[in-house]
Amino acid sequence: MKKVSFAEFGGPDVLQLIDADEPHAGPGQVRIAVRAAGVNPVDWRIREGQILKAHPVELPAGVGLDASGVVDEVGEGVEGVEAGDPVFGEGADTYAEFAVLSAWARMPEGLTFEEAAGYPSVVETALRIIREVGVRPGQTLLVSGASGGVGSAVLQIARDRGITVIGTAGAANQDYLRGLGALATTYGDGLAERVRQLGRVDAALDLAGSGVIPQLVEVTGDPQKVISIADLGAPEYGVRFSGVAGSVPEALAEAVGLIERGKLHIPVEKSYPLAEAAAAHIDSQAGHTRGRRVMVI
Repeated sequence: MKKVSFAEFGGPDVLQLIDADEPHAGPGQVRIAVRAAGVNPVDWRIREGQILKAHPVELPAGVGLDASGVVDEVGEGVEGVEAGDPVFGEGADTYAEFAVLSAWARMPEGLTFEEAAGYPSVVETALRIIREVGVRPGQTLLVSGASGGVGSAVLQIARDRGITVIGTAGAANQDYLRGLGALATTYGDGLAERVRQLGRVDAALDLAGSGVIPQLVEVTGDPQKVISIADLGAPEYGVRFSGVAGSVPEALAEAVGLIERGKLHIPVEKSYPLAEAAAAHIDSQAGHTRGRRVMVI
């Protein structure tokens, strides 16, 4: 089978499309014929060797955590799913023609494989950081870097819970944020003042890692009310860095419910074939994404 792999840590150029042995489902796992794989910032952070504590890597290594596809092998002890079922979920080495998933759910009606591949890690992250920052219904949450996958999910989930959201993004994505129910503003110099004009902020999330943490602390008045998923230097400001996933099966179940109720939709901005994995990573690292980027197989 074809698979994207890297033999050394480094830039996008270390990614190679290789021929590899097919993986097989172990106990509690399923194997899928991959139709699409989510492109997440964690993918290129792992490729660069940034976050090896949370994601140990033995080289050479595959790439990718999220995928959608059709079940073609069911591991020992797995019930409720069989070959031929369309599923989406999280596993390992998903930039490939076949991948093993350790957490999955049936795809909701009307969702394409490309769309489904963009949800697993994104929704788990969004649910986790909303919980960790402690924002409650009736309060206001500031989301820095709100137009990407996690931001899109945070805005919609928070709004569904009765939380007011202020989102920051580039000028081109202001209408996109408003369409998700957010009060929108641009990032950059003067952010704190622009946010104050929109209202009081009870908690804030840094999703882009663009050096904005001091401004988020200023706006909230307390580093304990700020969480980052993108700035490894966050603890220097007393801000928590959230990088360890919670329950993916629970997140997938909640995602299915939100999607089926019409409360969550994350668009696919661009898709790439496996041979263009390096381009996908370059685009992901450049930011300014509106929704999700995915690999298609």
